[in-house]
Amino acid sequence: MSITRRGGIAAALAAPALAGRPARAQGAWPARPVRVVVPFPPGGSNDAVARPLAEHLQARFGQPFVVENRPGAGSTIGSAEVARAPADGMVLMVTSSTFSTSAAVQRTPYDAAEDFEAVAMLASAPLVVLGAPGFPPGNLAELVAFLRAHPGRVDYGSAGPGSINQLAAELFAQKAGGLSLQHVPYRGMGPATTDLAAGTIQLLFTTLPSARGIIDGGRVKVLGWTGENRPSGGPSAPTPRESGLADYEAGIWWGLLARRGTPPEIRDRLNAAANEALSGGRLAAYLASEGATPTPRPAAEGDAFLRADLARWRGVAAAAAIRVE
Repeated sequence: MSITRRGGIAAALAAPALAGRPARAQGAWPARPVRVVVPFPPGGSNDAVARPLAEHLQARFGQPFVVENRPGAGSTIGSAEVARAPADGMVLMVTSSTFSTSAAVQRTPYDAAEDFEAVAMLASAPLVVLGAPGFPPGNLAELVAFLRAHPGRVDYGSAGPGSINQLAAELFAQKAGGLSLQHVPYRGMGPATTDLAAGTIQLLFTTLPSARGIIDGGRVKVLGWTGENRPSGGPSAPTPRESGLADYEAGIWWGLLARRGTPPEIRDRLNAAANEALSGGRLAAYLASEGATPTPRPAAEGDAFLRADLARWRGVAAAAAIRVE
């Protein structure tokens, strides 16, 4: 038998065994550096979460996890870049609740629910509800009573149209029985907190770090929190449940997302490694400084949370007629 014929027979016999194996060219994940897109500028909370997380993932998987800032258009520019990437786990995104609120109030070049899935939900933090120095209410229950007695006469500030500050305030008004508030949008929380302390506006729903200065200086009233878990080191103030608003909850979150359809084995490996990063080190320390609570959970539970969050804020935006063009 010729050498050529013997080679052909050997190849034919080997074919059934090889057919069931994955293509070797795919290699083990990750076979090259992984991109971690942050759809916000450097220096913000999302960037501060992404960098220690990327360091942990790099140590865990033996390949660089390279953080790339792609800011703009309420996080939609960077998110769109991830939505266009292959679903192979080589392009990830660290983002926050802005991902949901942006999808709720504006047209996006992707379908937030169908094009993305949560790999790991990292942490969450409630907002703090603040009143101006001369504002009569002293807590959330008194705030509800005052708003009912003065419909449409209380001005609240936000970091801009469609921000979590606006949506959290509008959800509060809806859950408290259809109350009426006047929205005053600002270009960021800095001028909003300044005007609150000056009494130009009466009410603000914001993050603890953005208001720490005016709170510690006693320049505003702390009326309560928008969630049941008070941040450690935060001011003592009532929660929604303690104020008769058990159905109200709002806040911010941070998560690691990927293109929907990422292989489950890659997603689960990333999920386990991200949950490990929450147990200590730089990431855990930063989250504590933000008044945030780590939220390790399986990837499927995180994805269910993401879908529910998208649906909730879309409903709030529709009910309040909030739309950003």
